[in-house]
Order: sequence, then structure tokens, then C-alpha cells
Amino acid sequence: MATRDYYEVLGVPKGASEEEIKKAYRRLARQYHPDVNKDDPNAEEKFKEINEAYEVLSDAQKRAAYDRFGHAGTDPNFNGGGGFGGFGGFDFGGFGDIFDMFFGRGDDLRYDLRIEFEDAVFGKEMTIRVPRIELCPTCHGNKAKPGTPIKTCTQCNGTGQVQTVQSTPFGRFSTVRPCDRCQGEGKTIETPCPECAGRGRVRRVREINIKIPAGVDTGHRLRVAGEGEAGLRGGPPGDLYVYISVKPHRLFQRTGNDVILEQTISFAQAALGGTVEVPTLDGKTELKIPEGTQPGTIFKMRGKGIPYLRGSGRGDQLVRVKIEVPTKLNSAQREAVQKMAEAFGEEVVPPDKGLFGKVREAFGK
Repeated sequence: MATRDYYEVLGVPKGASEEEIKKAYRRLARQYHPDVNKDDPNAEEKFKEINEAYEVLSDAQKRAAYDRFGHAGTDPNFNGGGGFGGFGGFDFGGFGDIFDMFFGRGDDLRYDLRIEFEDAVFGKEMTIRVPRIELCPTCHGNKAKPGTPIKTCTQCNGTGQVQTVQSTPFGRFSTVRPCDRCQGEGKTIETPCPECAGRGRVRRVREINIKIPAGVDTGHRLRVAGEGEAGLRGGPPGDLYVYISVKPHRLFQRTGNDVILEQTISFAQAALGGTVEVPTLDGKTELKIPEGTQPGTIFKMRGKGIPYLRGSGRGDQLVRVKIEVPTKLNSAQREAVQKMAEAFGEEVVPPDKGLFGKVREAFGK
């Protein structure tokens, strides 16, 4: 693929000033940086092309050679252009690239949020308070006291970067690093902003509205784009990541998108069947108990569970039956149970009546 004209790449005329070239580069670098264009497969190549063009046009010697000889003048083996080296030293794979060196994307933030079981089930909009670093509201990030001068850095001539050329047996190679005098700003200030002490950023506690989707569970992470810490030198802010943990419920136990409920029924209900009222996430509802239900039987209530986080519909509610055995019986109840046992052919031995009871039986009383 043929290399495009560097002036065309940056969108500036051939006679553009250094300031015009720098502004065009910063604008395009923000626009096409791979970290902010993750869905664009061509963003990285476009970003490399922009950096290559700026590498040449921002350097007076390289620009002069390019204006005279075209792309041939940028070849490290080309003698007519002075034999200067190529454009090494950039890593486009992550936060260590030139975009972050000169524009400083803000840090991402983590916020741990513990929510109620019902909020995880049905979702909720809420406001959280997040401590973070923001642009100074007084100087708006330029670090200078309002009304005081901001000067172009004399070491880097306002580019914010310094180029180093190294000679090797294989040719001359150039590397670019942030200017250590202005820390990549391209400018110096005489009077620092009193609110941020010349840092351009301040720490604040910010109220942020978030929406918890229905169906989240412990370990789920919400990304709130652009609500992280402020960037440097006009760089974009980081993102806020909210990590969810869900409080346990006093009745329900979650397993995937289903909920489990233990329901106690009486012996009579288990034996004879009937209808019982059971709690659900949507309120109380009736559950039919068939005759002869055994302890541990599980009934499924379809669509009464947790909403699916992605897609429609809900899981089920599983009701596990426990049968209650009375701890005390009155005489009528005891007699009824004994008769039922006899009807089933069971021999029920009454509990030990004690020494006094045995003596009375011995004398027929």
C-alpha cells in the first residue's frame, strides 16, 4: 500500500506552522487512538500513520528532507536526506504508548457496592458517592493561576517532546520522549493555580447515578464510561467499574436464576393434600400440595425466579417441603394419632409412665 502524503494525513497545508501541525496531531491522535476505538479494526493502522506523519513534520530537519525528497528522504539509508534514522520506540498495545505519554488518559476506578437481594432481582437506579481526581475548576487543568501568563517551553519549543538520535552500526535511530522540563505540556507557567497547587487536578467526591440491571449477582461488574479519574493534558478520563455483591435473603437461596424456598407443612397437609400459601419474590401465592407428599419433595413454580440478565424471561422457584412434627399433643390429638396408627396396623407403645404409674397399674388402679 502506497504511503500517503504526510500533510494530507494530518490535514494541514504544506506551509503549516509548527503549532498548526501540533494541534492537528493532537486532535487526530485523540480521535483515532486504538484504546478509544476498540470496535474499529483500522484504528491502530490509522494511528500509526498519524504518528509517522507527525514524527517527520514536527522535526525541522526531517520536514525539510521530506519537502525536498518526499518519502525517500525519510529512508534511513537515503544519503541525500542526511541519513537520519527511522521511527522506532512506540508500543501500540496498551497504556504505554505515545498517546498516554503526551495526553495522559485518566486512571480507571473501582467501587465496591453491596446491594439488597431484591435490588439484584428487579434492578434499581441509585446514586453512589465516588472519590476521584477531577480537572481543577479554577484553572480548568492548565495549572496556572487565572490571569497569569503561560509560556511556550523553550526546551521542546512547545511540542511537549524531545527527540534523541543515536548512532549505531546499523544506522541512526531516533526516539521520542516527553520533555522533562515541561513534563510533556509544551508550556511552562509562572504562577501556579492556588486551588490545585499547579497540578491541574483536584480530588473531589462526586455523586454518580448508576442503573443496576435486573438479574445481577455477586461478582457482576458494571462499567460506567468516562466516570473515572481525569486525564492529563486534555487526555480522556478513565472509566468507573462498579463491583456488585448481594446480601443474602432470609427466605430465599439463589442458584443461578432459580430460587429455593423451604416450606413447612403439617403432617395432615402432607397426608391428605391441600393448598398452602407460600412467599415468592412477587408476593404470596398458593401452592397445591398433592395427597401423600413426602418430606423433601420439591415443587417447581415456573417463572417465579430471577430475571435473566441477558434476554427475556425468569428462572423458577423451587419449593422444598419440610413436614412439621408436633412436639406436644393434647389427649384428643393423642387419641386420634393412636387410632390412625392402629388403622395402619402399627403398634404404638406409650411412653414410660414412671414408677408411680407402674404401681397404680399393678394394683389395678
